[in-house]
Amino acid sequence: MSILEPGVKAPAISATDQDGKSVTLEEYRGRRVVLYFYPKDDTPGCTKEACAFRDNFPKFNSVGVEVLGVSIDDEKKHKKFAEKYQLPFRLVSDPDRKIVEAYGVWGMKKFMGREYMGTSRVTYLINEDGVIEHVWPKVTPEKHAEELLNYLQQKT
Repeated sequence: MSILEPGVKAPAISATDQDGKSVTLEEYRGRRVVLYFYPKDDTPGCTKEACAFRDNFPKFNSVGVEVLGVSIDDEKKHKKFAEKYQLPFRLVSDPDRKIVEAYGVWGMKKFMGREYMGTSRVTYLINEDGVIEHVWPKVTPEKHAEELLNYLQQKT
């Protein structure tokens, strides 16, 4: 697993969201995008992170930033998760792992002494030109949205 560095062109995305609608990064050209990767829908840490983005969503909009969550869960799980927590942003489905692998967030993880392959909690900020502006390789779920907003406010 090798996380991408700032200054690198963000790998293309061609997938679907929780509503089965096509999602590409190209459609967001001209806007900044928070692309946050998370392990699994409706788990404690992932729920805290998603709800923090939900609660701060108007602030992201006010600074012209789109939010996209990405996991390997399918559209059906994303839909249930988004509806349960009233998430106002798109959840990108990546069951074939093309996106998580392209962004270097798929790899060996450890939990309670057990090793397994999974998605790391990593966030990329992609600029208006589709280039990675900043990377957060280690994320605290409940504080991450505010951390991102602080960064964005310092840069405006």
